[in-house]
Amino acid sequence: MTREPNPSEQRWTPAQLAPDSPAYSEPPETPTAPYAPGPQPHIEERRSLWKRASGALVALGLLILNFGAKFKALLLLLPKLKLLTTSASMLVSIAAYTLIWGLKFAIGFVLLLLIHEMGHVFQLRREGIPASAPMFIPFLGAVIMSRSLGEDAAAEARVGLAGPIVGSLGALVPLALYHATGEELFQALAFTGFFLNLFNLLPVLPLDGGRAMAALTPWMWIVGYAALVVLTFTFPNPIMLLILLFGGMETWRRFKARKSPEGARFHTVRPRTRVAIAAVYIGLAALLAVGMDATFLERGIGDA
Repeated sequence: MTREPNPSEQRWTPAQLAPDSPAYSEPPETPTAPYAPGPQPHIEERRSLWKRASGALVALGLLILNFGAKFKALLLLLPKLKLLTTSASMLVSIAAYTLIWGLKFAIGFVLLLLIHEMGHVFQLRREGIPASAPMFIPFLGAVIMSRSLGEDAAAEARVGLAGPIVGSLGALVPLALYHATGEELFQALAFTGFFLNLFNLLPVLPLDGGRAMAALTPWMWIVGYAALVVLTFTFPNPIMLLILLFGGMETWRRFKARKSPEGARFHTVRPRTRVAIAAVYIGLAALLAVGMDATFLERGIGDA
């Protein structure tokens, strides 16, 4: 706010006197008008901040959906690319894992993944569903392509559990080699195999445990997803973030569709089949936990 000059007041400017003049003094301070409280801007600032945050969240959601669609299209394209055959993608994955763990462990790790995925392939073909050979994606694992995972929830559960079952049998190979040779490399591979298959039994889509839950109760998808959120915040890593992303979208889609006529027919499972799937799921998880405990290798920071 500016003040109108009073004609009776003496005008003074610093140019009238030299700084070394005895009569020179500092110019008088211009009195300011008393503060008159006006409308508080805090509410408007909060609203503006909320609008900006909401816009950022919407933009982030659209970006995630766009990325998910493109990633899904890429996965559907993989079997058509001759360059990315199973053997070629295996070699690429071995080279990538070698940078972290060394060549020997990388080879064993990729072979464990191959055995796990072949369990899915075998069961899909037993269900009469054509399936592609595994395609390996460094640091993400491997995927297979098929037109469906079964005609009903029981078939989907069998396909889902086939991977951890065959993969657990594959982990017994390095365990036997460890007992025969005493080489810690095989012990570490056996532990990794047990851990990978146990992790895949988490009741979260699109993991194998989530496939098994389709035949038990879809409500376990919600429980498993909540547990995965806690695990991701406790042990954050990119793989778990991707599972949260794609798992959240698939869980939401399938949970909404479960009450449709097609969804109701798909989830109709005989009680005896449901009990058998639950027994296999719980028993396999318990055995894998025992296997992890038996092969746990404690290493210090200074160990080679």
